[in-house]
Amino acid sequence: MHILLTGGTGLIGRRLCQYWLSQGHQLTVWSRQPEQVSRLCGASVRGIAHPDDMGSQQVDAVINLAGAPIADRPWTRKRKMLLWDSRITLTEQLITWLERREQKPGVLISGSAVGWYGDGGQRELDEGSAPVSEDFASRLCIAWEETAQRAEASGIRVVLLRTGLVLARDGGMMQRLLPPFKLGMGGPIGNGRQWMPWVHIDDQIAAIDFLLRREDARGPYNLCAPSPVHNRDFAKTLAAILHRPAFMPMPAVALRLLMGELSILLLGGQRARPSRLLEAGFTFRFTDLHAALENLLGRH
Repeated sequence: MHILLTGGTGLIGRRLCQYWLSQGHQLTVWSRQPEQVSRLCGASVRGIAHPDDMGSQQVDAVINLAGAPIADRPWTRKRKMLLWDSRITLTEQLITWLERREQKPGVLISGSAVGWYGDGGQRELDEGSAPVSEDFASRLCIAWEETAQRAEASGIRVVLLRTGLVLARDGGMMQRLLPPFKLGMGGPIGNGRQWMPWVHIDDQIAAIDFLLRREDARGPYNLCAPSPVHNRDFAKTLAAILHRPAFMPMPAVALRLLMGELSILLLGGQRARPSRLLEAGFTFRFTDLHAALENLLGRH
């Protein structure tokens, strides 16, 4: 199978490339720095600067994961424009290219996030739930999904990945959390009651591959473990595995002052359940947070 990826040099994209190369697939990555692709994703992975560089070469599947990191810095007007362009504008370009192609791929798997629902409070959310509240992250995900769904008009199967907090040893949220927790300066955020819909990176990769191969899979899927936890329980579990205390909370007022509108990502949450993935027969390897963190941190 020939797979075209956007966002292929990111955390999830690199792991997908490793996995699919081991399965014998042909991979191409659309990147702003195509010369870096083979180094980051694998020697046999081709980097291109624009989909037109594919020419008439057949593409069987498209994985659209591109997007600037949403939690790296405050949401200034300029930052919001970058976040929007890196997701919606790029996806629009991708859809336009797909519409022009005579030979179309069978499937488009496009990124999204559980932030689609907004801050869900304590209610349980599955793929049949409507957005609970509206903030910038929610509007961004809604527009991202709506843009990707335009590919259905071209006869392409569209899958939407509402991804939770991806736990990985070498990047993402864990890369930011580990330093303070290792120093004994970790703790809950705000009141710690917000839900954290987490997923181990291995399950993230396995689920995307599962949805790629399952020809009846289409529409949104919550890509998170079946057992979300409150933020305070996440902090206690991580600290226990590191043999450190977890008694230094980050007050909500301080977060709002420091981060502005972006603080909603940390003070809000989603009690998301992967109902459609479970109904489709996908089996999570990691359903217990302690086991997932132990696996990642190498403390058995």
